[in-house]
Amino acid sequence: MPIHEIMKQKIYLLGVITVLIVFTGLVFKINHLAGAGILLITGIAALLLLFLPLALFSHYKAEGNRQNPILHVVTWLTCFVVFTSMLFKIMHWPFAGILITVALPFPYVIFLPVFLITTSRNKNFNINSIVFVLLLLALSSVFSALLALNVSRDRINDSFDLSRNYDKLGKTLNQIADRVPESSLVIKIDEVLKTVNEYQDIILKQENMTVEQWKNDPENLIRPDSKGIAAQALVKNGDSPAGTKLLNSLKNLVKTIEATSGNNELAKAAPVILDLEVPSGNESEWGNRKFRDNNLSWVLIYLDGLETNLKMIKATL
Repeated sequence: MPIHEIMKQKIYLLGVITVLIVFTGLVFKINHLAGAGILLITGIAALLLLFLPLALFSHYKAEGNRQNPILHVVTWLTCFVVFTSMLFKIMHWPFAGILITVALPFPYVIFLPVFLITTSRNKNFNINSIVFVLLLLALSSVFSALLALNVSRDRINDSFDLSRNYDKLGKTLNQIADRVPESSLVIKIDEVLKTVNEYQDIILKQENMTVEQWKNDPENLIRPDSKGIAAQALVKNGDSPAGTKLLNSLKNLVKTIEATSGNNELAKAAPVILDLEVPSGNESEWGNRKFRDNNLSWVLIYLDGLETNLKMIKATL
């Protein structure tokens, strides 16, 4: 068997293995199984950096006159943009929305004109195989993007359910907390609760909602999967970097707990309960993680959960 035929078989085998890894990763992702992210990243990286370059180069060498190198490069670039955007969307990485917006028209705005210009210059040129592969890849990417949207929707629905549960628990805790004798610690907790409520109000006002509307029916939120909205609203209201005021209030609360006798165990647990871990010692990263990098619905559910935890601490005093 000629060596080029052997190479073709190996490339086809690599393609099959790569596609299997990608679709296995998708199945794992849909079912929330461990290792889904690793499979998807590995599969798509292998597809873009190994299989497609080898397959396109093999096709380029197989052409007698080896013309149209630009078309082969644009074909790979189109696949790179489409599949990278798909990966970002599935993994809920930042800028996924921007990449998807770029990727959807990319085959028509970039690939199609180059294809038409190239083929118009050579009437004997046959690129049916490349077009067929590109269409399959585009179809696969669209299908995967739709799956990613479904995964995102499941995540959003989970946040709505959590919000309802927090609201129910919060109403019960209010009855207990209202009977707690006033002290410096209780006053400090109430101050933090006021800040939490202020944050909720600022963020929801930007979405033309009230805190009461969010509590009654969180599904009325118009842009639940958008990122950065909460941080923009807070910065616009003078809280820069986003989350600074809340972080300082929480740190002051922990100091008050530590200074109050009889609360040694609570003082040790408070930073964990209030999620005060600061990545890399950079306090702005705490705000970014909570308010900039999270979907809007999960920012609000974080505030709901924090409110509930503060009420639970108050109820134990």
